[in-house]
Amino acid sequence: MKIQRFLTVAFCSIIFFSCVSTKKFKTMQETWQTRYDSLNRAYANTQATLNTCNDSTASMATQRSALQSQIDNLNKQVAMLKENNTQALRQLQDMSVISASQAASITKSLENIGAKDVYIQDLQKAMAHKDSLNMALVMNLKGAIGNMDDQDINIKVDKGVIYIDISDKLLFKSGSYDVTEKAKGVLGKVALVLKNQPDMEFMVEGHTDNIPYKRGVLVDNWDLSVKRATSVVRILQKKYGLEPSKISASGRSEYVPVTTNDTPEGRAANRRTRIVVLPQLDQFFKLLESPKQP
Repeated sequence: MKIQRFLTVAFCSIIFFSCVSTKKFKTMQETWQTRYDSLNRAYANTQATLNTCNDSTASMATQRSALQSQIDNLNKQVAMLKENNTQALRQLQDMSVISASQAASITKSLENIGAKDVYIQDLQKAMAHKDSLNMALVMNLKGAIGNMDDQDINIKVDKGVIYIDISDKLLFKSGSYDVTEKAKGVLGKVALVLKNQPDMEFMVEGHTDNIPYKRGVLVDNWDLSVKRATSVVRILQKKYGLEPSKISASGRSEYVPVTTNDTPEGRAANRRTRIVVLPQLDQFFKLLESPKQP
């Protein structure tokens, strides 16, 4: 009985101690797993830090290379500036020993430059004066003519020249070069202003569309454009007393259109008589003469 009890106690002890060792092992295993995971995370963080440091090192190397290139370029520029400065000093030294004749020549050149500057200023003043006279003449013409339809008469300044365009619808009947009575009244108003400009010369230009003209004794649009111009000139001279030596007549046919001839409206615009106030070229040629050198 005692032996049986002893064996029972011994068996239970073995089982108990066996159970305790398994739990301890599990605990140790979990502890080591935790430490392993912690070390693994630490390794990963260290590896990421290392990669960041490597990237920073590469970037800094690139920046250092770029800065070194800038430094090299700046050194080249400094060297070039030093060389230019040396050459400038040499030139100044050479200029400091110019002769009296060279100094006189330089003074003469400066005086010529000053004279040319005055000459240019005089030309600019003359141009401004001419422009103001042209504008005054345009205003006088528009005031004299009054509220005429812009399609029948147009007064403008283009590149310093005054143009008075009168439509052939107002001046002539279709295919004719006889001036209408209504148009004679308009020409009289224009002549009244032009007579107050005795020093100016005028040219009357006839213009046609591109429709061939085949009537009577006239051969073509050249003939028609000239006949219309001379008809206007005769009225300005004989009826309104403009000085004939100041007037000229010109036929331009169809070759100077103001718009396309593809539409009836375009052809009507191209059929016109133009009075050109000629610029006083002789006065400007005098201005353009080189001033006498001192």
